[in-house]
Amino acid sequence: MPLIPEEPQIHESAQGPRVTPASGRTAPTPRPVPGPRPAAPSRPGRPGPLRPAPPVQRTPRDTATAKPGPSGPTAAAATATATPQIQLIPASAEGALDAAEEAVDLLLESGRAPGEVLVITTGEPHPWAAHELTFGDASYWAQHDAGDDVFYTDAAVASRAASRPVVVVAVNGGSSATAATALPLAHGRAGALLIVCGDPQQINSVLGTGV
Repeated sequence: MPLIPEEPQIHESAQGPRVTPASGRTAPTPRPVPGPRPAAPSRPGRPGPLRPAPPVQRTPRDTATAKPGPSGPTAAAATATATPQIQLIPASAEGALDAAEEAVDLLLESGRAPGEVLVITTGEPHPWAAHELTFGDASYWAQHDAGDDVFYTDAAVASRAASRPVVVVAVNGGSSATAATALPLAHGRAGALLIVCGDPQQINSVLGTGV
C-alpha cells in the first residue's frame, strides 16, 4: 500500500527531468521571440497615409456646395454699388465753394486718396483751376489724367472729366440751366458718393426730388 502514494510522486518527478533539458533548450528559443516585437514600431508610420483618404471624400461635397454660394452675393454687391450715395450740404451761392473745400478736407482726413475726388463748380472756377489753366489746357488736363491729386473743373467742361469714387459739386452761382446739367453729370461720374453744396431748394428743384 505505501507504493500507491509513491506513484504520483514518480509522475511529478517525471515532469521534473523534462523541465531540466527544456531549460537548456529554452535559452535559444526566447531570443528569437523578442525579435518580431520591434516590427511593431513600424506601424505608427502607416497611419500617416491613411489620413488623406477621408478628406478626399469630403472635398467634392464641399466644392459642390461652395459654387452656388458666391454667385448670389456677387450680384447683390454689384447692384448695391451701382447707385452712389448723395449728401447735401446747405450753403449759399457765396459759401458753396468754402463748403466744398471743407467737404474735401473731411474726405482726405477720413482716408480718401486725393486722386479719388473730383470737384465741379457751377459758377466761378476754383482758384486752383484758374491758376493751372494759365499754363495751358493740355497741362491742365494732364494733371487730371495723372490722377494724383484732387481735380477741380468747371461745369462747362466737366464732361471731359473721368469718373472718380467721390464727386463734390459746389453750386456757387451760374444759371439754373448750368446746375441742371452739372448735377446729373456729377451723379453719373460719382462711383460711390456725390456731395452737393448749395441751396437745398435750388438743388431739389433741379434734381426733381428731395435729396
